[in-house]
Parts: sequence; structure tokens; C-alpha cells
Amino acid sequence: MAELDQSVAASTIVQQRFPDFYIVGHSKCGTTALYEMLRRHPQIFMPELKEPMFFARNPDAPTLTTGAKSFEQTGRRRETADDYLSLFRDAERDQRVGEASTFYLWSHSAPARIARAQPAARIIAILREPASFLRSLHLQMLQNHAEVEKDLRKAISLESERREGRSIPRHAYWPGALIYSERVKYVDQLRRYHAAFGPEQVLVLIYDDFRRENEETVRRVLRFLEVDETAQLQVVDANPTVGLRARRLDTLVRDVREGRGPVSRTVRGAVRGLTPWRLRNDVFYPLRRRLVYGSPQPPDEALMLELRRRFRGEVLAASEYLNRDLVALWGYDDVE
Repeated sequence: MAELDQSVAASTIVQQRFPDFYIVGHSKCGTTALYEMLRRHPQIFMPELKEPMFFARNPDAPTLTTGAKSFEQTGRRRETADDYLSLFRDAERDQRVGEASTFYLWSHSAPARIARAQPAARIIAILREPASFLRSLHLQMLQNHAEVEKDLRKAISLESERREGRSIPRHAYWPGALIYSERVKYVDQLRRYHAAFGPEQVLVLIYDDFRRENEETVRRVLRFLEVDETAQLQVVDANPTVGLRARRLDTLVRDVREGRGPVSRTVRGAVRGLTPWRLRNDVFYPLRRRLVYGSPQPPDEALMLELRRRFRGEVLAASEYLNRDLVALWGYDDVE
């Protein structure tokens, strides 16, 4: 972590440009759609890469004495400040520059790191009703192989083991992301940003507003960023929740794509050699998505009620902190 902070400091000295604003999360709360809509605005520049995660990375965390991954590990690759800043080199001088990394909201270190690099940064967070958020997040993590436990109740029950470096899937390069209960500590997360930035620099959106009043909410963001709020907007529905239909096929495809093992590396080389990029992008990848993924199963209502009871206190605290009745909005009036 110290190496990353020194790299930030060195780049700040030579006045390289860090982003003016950050969409900090959460996942499955409309961040991808907001990113796609903002990057189409002529006065805004956001890089092709969503989720740089630069200010939350800690790939060098030591392994545990058991040989398991450290719970403190965040990411598997190093990235210098210059690597990160290269994402924004095509921005025009008069554009607002931004990025979107959903791990920043629950990261304990990201707020202070961002503030050191860019004290004037604007921060945008999006919150969602806890039970539906965790269900959607769990499905997303199954899709990207960070999670392998298909039952959400069981996945949540593994939190104690995972804090000790046990029961962590091999693709979970951010083990802390598997602690689902940490994701809905909204007040703690917001307090970290309010401690690092002035209240006028932090905008908190509610997922329901973004879904129901999409254009109005985005124009509120444009005002917050002090760019032209009258610009034409294109409504985007991105990163929908899906269910994993064929786990073995998904694992096989992933191993081939990443070249895991000599056979997979040979197959990957053959596929790349015989199929041009456009064919893979326009035909192969969409076909893979249809075969591997489908509509998610209906939620387990008993589990949803269980989660709502468990996290009712978090909703009450967030309501008071934001001075907004999230209890009524999210239907927690009758939850006891």
C-alpha cells in the first residue's frame, strides 16, 4: 500500500491529471448504466476501461501461515500511477474526467487515497435495498467466478471462514468482496467519504430513483459535475442480472480464454489463429452468453425476508444519516 501511495505522490508532484470525479459504487446499482450515459456527454471523458480499481488495489498482501490467500489481498496485478493516468491521456483539457470503480465504496483505504491524489474530486455513490442488492451481487459474482457457492444463504454463512482465508475460490482475487454483510454498511461507507471530502463533494443516489426517474437523476449528476445538463441523453440499460445456466461449460470457456494448462493454451491459440477478432466479438461471445447464462431463478422469498430482518438496522441508520425515509421506500415498515 505504501508503494502505491508513494507512486501517487510522485505523479501528483509532476502535476499529472487525476480524474475530477469518481463513481464509487455499489455494484449492481446502476453504476455501469450511469458510466455509459455520462461518457457519451461531450464535456465528460471516461476511459474505455470501467473499474480501474487503482485506489483499492493491494496485490502484495502476504499469504497466511496456512498458505491461503490473505483476506487483505485486493487484486492480482500491480499498477503504477503512470499506468493508471494513461487511461485519461486522451481527455480534452476542458473536459471533466471521471472513472467508475465499484470497489471504492466499501474499500476502507480508497477514500483517503483518492483525496490525497485529487482533493477537489466529486464522489458519486449509489445505494440499493440490501436484500435485492445482495441477491443480484451474488449472481454477478457467480458469473465472474469470484464466488462458487450457488446458494446465497450458504455463501453468507461462509463469512467467518473466509475472513480466515478459508473457502475462498481460486478466482477470488479480492477476498473481502465475499463478505456480503460488509457491502450493506452504508453509513460507515459514506462516513469514510465525508471524512475525506466536504459534504458538497459527495452525491448519494438511490437505485430506485435511478431506475424510475432515469433521465432526471442523470441530469442531477450533470449539475453536480457542473457540465451542461441540457445535453441530449441516451438511456442505457447495462449489466443486467443473469443466472448461470451451465457452470461446467462456463468454467471450460474461462480456462480456455485464460490459457490455463497446456491443452487450454493450445486451444486458445488455435481459436485466436483461426477466428478474427470481429467474428469472436460478434458471433462467438454472444453465443457463449446464450449457452452459459439465462434468466435468474426467482428469489427465495424466505431468504429475502431473513435478509431484510437482518439488515433492517442498516436501513434505519441510512435513513437517518441521509435524512430520507428509506424504510418506507424499501418496504421495511412491516419488517420486524
